[in-house]
Amino acid sequence: MDSKTLSDAYIYLLGRGLVVRQERMDREGEGFAYNQVKYNPLGSADFVNPNFDVAYLEAWVAVDDAQAVVLDVPEVKGRYYTAQILDEWGEVIANINERTFPSKPFGAFALTKPGSSPKLPAGATRIDLHSSKAKLLGRVELKGDPDGALALQKQFKLTAQGTPAIAPPPDITMFDNVALAGAELFDVAEALFASALDVSPHAAQMQQQVRAVAAHVASSPAAREAVDKEIREKIVPAFKEFVFTKAAPEHDGWVGAAPGVGNFGVDYWLRTTVNYGGIWANTMDEAIYFTSNRDGEGQRLDGGKSYVLHFPADRLPETAVDAYWSVILVDATDYRVVKNPLNRFNLNNQSPLQKEADGSLKIGVGPKAPAGVPESNWLPSADGKAFSLTLRTYVPKAVVKQGDWTPPALLRAE
Repeated sequence: MDSKTLSDAYIYLLGRGLVVRQERMDREGEGFAYNQVKYNPLGSADFVNPNFDVAYLEAWVAVDDAQAVVLDVPEVKGRYYTAQILDEWGEVIANINERTFPSKPFGAFALTKPGSSPKLPAGATRIDLHSSKAKLLGRVELKGDPDGALALQKQFKLTAQGTPAIAPPPDITMFDNVALAGAELFDVAEALFASALDVSPHAAQMQQQVRAVAAHVASSPAAREAVDKEIREKIVPAFKEFVFTKAAPEHDGWVGAAPGVGNFGVDYWLRTTVNYGGIWANTMDEAIYFTSNRDGEGQRLDGGKSYVLHFPADRLPETAVDAYWSVILVDATDYRVVKNPLNRFNLNNQSPLQKEADGSLKIGVGPKAPAGVPESNWLPSADGKAFSLTLRTYVPKAVVKQGDWTPPALLRAE
């Protein structure tokens, strides 16, 4: 079996495996139940790439042929919000807000299984999912008024119309981001496919390619061993390098603004990249993320060193968005926040940042505030821990979507 066939099949299948892994991890959370909203407390950091700019809520939606689930979205004025619905491959089904649903930006929405005929409540707008499950993510911008955001957060509701039959997620061997799945992932390929429709135009041909690899893996212990060896020693390292250097346009050490994020079309490599590094990404109209684990010289970011991110006065982050911006520091391995004495994990447009005399903005990163950077502008890192930065632009302007605005290089501080 040639290396490209194996590599492409593995990356395609891994994309679904990462979502199943997330579902299984979520099910282990305290008090988990399908069709029940989890209202994350403000400042909650116990998940991958957390968002500290919003009151955040999440849920796994599960429907069947006879039962729909009703999502109630409150009216929100004067601050960013969205109710994002994604399928079991990480594709965005819908964002409910005033930009994408201008004729009905709030109210009752019936989430249904494709082809089903459940009885819907009067006034509820039908939204077909891509399978019997979906992930709901809700965000309400804090905007300096956390109490108001929390009040709105609690008004997002899910109500099952009966008791849907809910199948457990496929039984995969769990893995982490350091040691990704090996040849054993091909053992459950059919279960992964049967559990959720893939809307990618390349789904049929890629699934057949996966089946061919799965048959080869099952053909003999020697074939399994050879495939597993190539995955772990060649494909996984190449994929991780792809994530940070080739998955999206690169500029000054930042990777981001990849066309197709959220609705990936034929780009299953990009979809798997997103599911690996920041699962549940949104579409470019809603948000564009720029990620960096390298400085302007191409060196890996080191928590024991200090850096400065210097935005010129005419390219401040607030000039690039119609909603808000933020920058967060996370561990480069598991994408979770790095603990520090200040409990400061991100900075955003509501932070009390001090600008330079010329109107420019310096953000310092390191184990202590770099010289010349106010402490209010400092993101703490941890000595001995490689880290990654993510700069989020919410409702990005055309200049961002067209690739004409990117964050400046992160430069080493003396």
